[in-house]
Amino acid sequence: MINKRAAVLVAGSWGTALAAVLAENGHDVRIWTRNAAQAAQINERRTNARFLPDITLPAGLTATTGIREAVREADLVLFAAPSSAMREVARAAAPHLKPAALCVHAAKGFETDSMKRMSTVLAEELKGHEETVVVLSGPSHAEEVVRKCPTTVVVASASQEAAEAAQDFFINAYFRVYTNPDVIGVEVAGAIKNIIALGAGLSDGLGFGDNAKAALLTRGLAEIGRLGSAMGANVLTFAGLAGVGDLIVTCTSRHSRNWRAGSMLAEGLPLEEVLQRMGMVVEGVRTTRVAHELAKAYNVQMPITEQLHAVLFEHKEPKAAVEALMGRGRTHESEEVSKAWNS
Repeated sequence: MINKRAAVLVAGSWGTALAAVLAENGHDVRIWTRNAAQAAQINERRTNARFLPDITLPAGLTATTGIREAVREADLVLFAAPSSAMREVARAAAPHLKPAALCVHAAKGFETDSMKRMSTVLAEELKGHEETVVVLSGPSHAEEVVRKCPTTVVVASASQEAAEAAQDFFINAYFRVYTNPDVIGVEVAGAIKNIIALGAGLSDGLGFGDNAKAALLTRGLAEIGRLGSAMGANVLTFAGLAGVGDLIVTCTSRHSRNWRAGSMLAEGLPLEEVLQRMGMVVEGVRTTRVAHELAKAYNVQMPITEQLHAVLFEHKEPKAAVEALMGRGRTHESEEVSKAWNS
């Protein structure tokens, strides 16, 4: 492997974990943050205590508060900002990118106002780099990646060359990377599974047990399939790492922000307090609002999303939402599956 320069924007938990992977692979990595104290902590103490406590970051990873300094010589720029900040960060980075820079994003959500996928946002802001946009997704908690737990992800791009270049940057003995040409499917799956994870946390918090959660994941995968198919995805993607793989890990792990947020909602806490206690972005909340609108725009049924939207934004009681799901009209499972995979 030829060691290269990489930039990571921004220094949250996932950005820091992926920066550590790149540094472990021998690349010269600069991670950008607006927070001078955080940058100093990374550079001087080799840790990012707020997001990944008790982790020592590898050599070769340095932090900077200057976005120009971070990206101007980078062969790869990893955009790990939340979906709500992706356009702003991309716009700030765009003037400083090398002409041949590979642009990878690792966000799992939609832009709220436009309802656009993150690769679309990047393509609009990074003029001249449209063909080098790659999405990285899959079952991967930052807390485990930084401890070098075996992890497998997927990188998707319209350009096979770009996907393989990203694969080469990230792959190592504990971080396995597959390529996939289905950008739409990978992004839709990564976004919608956060909604289902909110529901899983809610179900667990209400004490509904494993039967209920198994049903939730299965029907949640059907919702991902229905919307993704309508948007032009390859349904086979949803049976892979970005689909069922990420769905399982996000709905069953206490590392999951969305699961934790759903669990707190089950305690009766208002959404504003839940988000304040979390202290980090919970992508599933914004994604629920967007997916609710996308379901109407594409005329697809997403009952779990509909009920979670009612809980989050219409003050519906969680137990009432579950009763509404269980009380839906009778249907055949084969009809439901056919709607998901053949729309």
